[in-house]
Amino acid sequence: MTASSRPCAAAGTACERNRVDDAGTVLIAVLAVAAVAWIGYHIVNVRKLRRWLARPQRSPVPEATGTWDTVFAHLYRHEREHSREKRRLVHLVVRAAQAGRALPDGVVILDGNNRVEWCNDRAETYLGLDRRVDVGGPIANLLRDPEFIRYVEAGVFSEAISIRPARNATLALSLQLIPYGQYRKLLLCRDITQEDKVETMRRDFVANVSHELRTPLTVLSGFLETVQELDLDRERTRKYLQLMSGQASRMQRIIEDLLELSSLESAPVPQRDERVRVAPLLAHTRAEAEALSGGRHRIVLQAEGEFDLAGAESELTSAFGNLAGNAINYTPPGGEVRLVWKATQEGATFCVEDTGIGIAADQIPRLTERFYRVDRSRSRETGGTGLGLAIVKHALARHDANLEIESEPGKGSRFTARFPGRRLVASK
Repeated sequence: MTASSRPCAAAGTACERNRVDDAGTVLIAVLAVAAVAWIGYHIVNVRKLRRWLARPQRSPVPEATGTWDTVFAHLYRHEREHSREKRRLVHLVVRAAQAGRALPDGVVILDGNNRVEWCNDRAETYLGLDRRVDVGGPIANLLRDPEFIRYVEAGVFSEAISIRPARNATLALSLQLIPYGQYRKLLLCRDITQEDKVETMRRDFVANVSHELRTPLTVLSGFLETVQELDLDRERTRKYLQLMSGQASRMQRIIEDLLELSSLESAPVPQRDERVRVAPLLAHTRAEAEALSGGRHRIVLQAEGEFDLAGAESELTSAFGNLAGNAINYTPPGGEVRLVWKATQEGATFCVEDTGIGIAADQIPRLTERFYRVDRSRSRETGGTGLGLAIVKHALARHDANLEIESEPGKGSRFTARFPGRRLVASK
């Protein structure tokens, strides 16, 4: 190589080195730009994610490309499943609340401090609560009953208690607290007004039966002792025996009425394929009323409508006879008793009207109770057992009929048995 060619070679090497340096710089710049773009891409999507995480319920899952598209797709699926599960749970909660409101008993949910968290409609009615204002209030302040407060404070909830709430004293309620979960309790309240009434009637019935039978038994025992211990003449003995026979007959009538009432309560409901001819039934009822009256009253029978009844003849005979007999017994001599039958296709009525002593309005609702009497002394004089109207009520109910009573003291009474059209049969 000549001296002149060496500088040229050195220059070429420098140029080549410069080109390599320039290429490296460009590569570094490109890599830097790519890195910045890649970092920016992630920063943008991280910001999207942060914004969405701050308000996930109010904005949709973000969209992106590349790796973040996969991430957001997973989030979207998760959010969709979460929303579906949430809707299902909300639906279950709504259905549970609806079921709670539809329960026939009252339900109140209490927290650990015995404060109201929720109650159903029946609890509002029974306990006088209002969900809008009473939620969060202590149950002891809302239900101010001393027995209930003692029950809550005692902490023994194995048995229910019975109360009559001050806001509605006509109600009898059974209350029981049932602990559940962590410190929470259910307060169940059930209307036992009817059961309480039945129990009261049962106690009264037992007491009345005992009283009604004890009186004639006492008379019988007294006369028997007198006849046994004293040397009586024939006339006095006969008088005592007549009195004893009357008391024995009274006990027999009570027992027969009790058996009839028991039969009405337990026997199957009369079917509609048995025809009861009304004309002979009315004639029989009038004849019995005249025999019982013995000519002391005017008995009037009126009948309209060519229809018979479907049911049990013995039960209807008993019901009609008791209504007529009751009118005779409580109408003074010289009064009038009217037996009125009216029938159309829509229904029929059998009315017994009298001009008797009448009944006070506050006593009318109790007339069909067993052994209930407006005037006990007069009932004994007339030989009544106190079961006649109870028998009438049950016999009519078994024939889809009801009994209506109208009365005014001193002006008389009207007892009306109403039969629906489905119990009528056209007379042949």
